[in-house]
Amino acid sequence: MEVVKGTGAGSELIHAQASSISAQQVVKAAHEELLQLMRQRAEIMKRIGTVKQTIAGLADIFGDQVLDDDLLELIDRKPNGRQPGFTKACRRVLMEVRRPVGAREVCLELERNAPAILARHKDPLASVTTVLNRLVDYGEARSLSNDRGRRVWEWVSEVEAPEVMTARRTA
Repeated sequence: MEVVKGTGAGSELIHAQASSISAQQVVKAAHEELLQLMRQRAEIMKRIGTVKQTIAGLADIFGDQVLDDDLLELIDRKPNGRQPGFTKACRRVLMEVRRPVGAREVCLELERNAPAILARHKDPLASVTTVLNRLVDYGEARSLSNDRGRRVWEWVSEVEAPEVMTARRTA
């Protein structure tokens, strides 16, 4: 950049160019930080899902009585008289089925286990699809195509601990 002394149009141009470069640097740094934070969030959500699945697996083996009320609520198993949120319910379905499922199957599971959740939605299939796509954006689920080319979603978790997998197989 060429430096021009004075108070004419040239100095205003230099000031505008310097401001633009500075703003671009700030925006670039903020963008990089946002991307890094989103990657960290995805990793944290994946880890949370893994720990929740591990706890749920242990509760399946040993019974819910081994968990206190706070932990039951954290893994969405505490019956507290109110319906869990729609996103939370979809998240739970994905975590529990442990295989890729389509939006229609998630709707069927919700209808079976939480019919009041679906009753509040004009187009449950569209609502479920929207939530599943958001879970992909959050890094909690992944979207795939099944053998018929239809979209399915699966919960993303780290590899389960061998002890839990062995205990599950023998239960």
